[in-house]
Amino acid sequence: MANILQWFPHTTAPFIANAPMFGFADVSLATAATKAGGLGFIGGGFDFRTESTQLQGLDTQLANARSILCLTDDQPLPLGVGFITFQPGGFIDNAIPVLRKHRVAAVWLSFPQADADHLPIIQAIRKAQRGDWDIKIFVQVGTVKAAEEALQQGVDVLVAQGADAGGHQWAQGASLISLLPEVRDLLSKARNKTTAILAAGGIVDGRGCVAALGLGADGVVMGTRFVATSECPAPSTIKQTIVSASDGGVSTIKSIRHDVFQSTDVFPRQYDGRAIIGVNYEDSREGVSDEEIIRRYNEAKEAGEHQRRTVWAGASIGSINAVVSVEHVIRSTQQEAKVILERLKAGY
Repeated sequence: MANILQWFPHTTAPFIANAPMFGFADVSLATAATKAGGLGFIGGGFDFRTESTQLQGLDTQLANARSILCLTDDQPLPLGVGFITFQPGGFIDNAIPVLRKHRVAAVWLSFPQADADHLPIIQAIRKAQRGDWDIKIFVQVGTVKAAEEALQQGVDVLVAQGADAGGHQWAQGASLISLLPEVRDLLSKARNKTTAILAAGGIVDGRGCVAALGLGADGVVMGTRFVATSECPAPSTIKQTIVSASDGGVSTIKSIRHDVFQSTDVFPRQYDGRAIIGVNYEDSREGVSDEEIIRRYNEAKEAGEHQRRTVWAGASIGSINAVVSVEHVIRSTQQEAKVILERLKAGY
């Protein structure tokens, strides 16, 4: 199995990364994760045009990250950037130079129109690598077919995302308990010992971490758990909604409707998203038209209110009971995982 801890020498075991949630995973969250021994990711967005304000903002955040981490200009930046790639135009010309400029440690690609769309991007990143820039390429996959495609493209890390995940994901997929072993078997059959696998989807603590490791992962990714942290820029109402929720299989649901209600329905149809069942979804169940729900959403948004905002969250929200620091999430998860592993080693 690949040793992902060696690739990122500042990280500690078990390996933990935050998901690059655009709008939520900013420089504050990402640098806190890296400082705590995890691998921090900034959500870089999906607009790669020359005039993209997302790329301009990313450039500023990466410069700030270097300052926060007290790094000199000649040191690589020990964090990553995640991008949504269903509109890849401009990525090679405009996004890669930003990554190269700051010499980030990792790039994470997700949600292409077709799996093959990542190949020219990956090839361009490899070409841009020179002696002073070593970058690892992560690709998020939610099916075995997507994993096979990514392996053929020569990625460094497969992020296997199960159906319990919060936010956007494959509309038709499985939970980690069946997806992870099959992805691990892919690597075993190919005698591939250089590609790492990270598990994402429903992991919020050491228990989920140990389960993922047992199923074949080299480390884990957490998303929803990091939203409910003090460093995350999410509104406090969203954090409290996550903390107060329970029984995630009932209180969340996978649907494209979450995007429809807030006019963000731009993802290709092979993807949907898991979110908490909120006011908008309840209105729809009661027969309120999409147009009226959108009007109500826009009205609340203009008033600065968040009660109609989609709260993307995974099915394990019932185990998230408090807003804590990023460091607490990482350290407590690692410690709990080690305790469980020692208990299992002892045979009880």
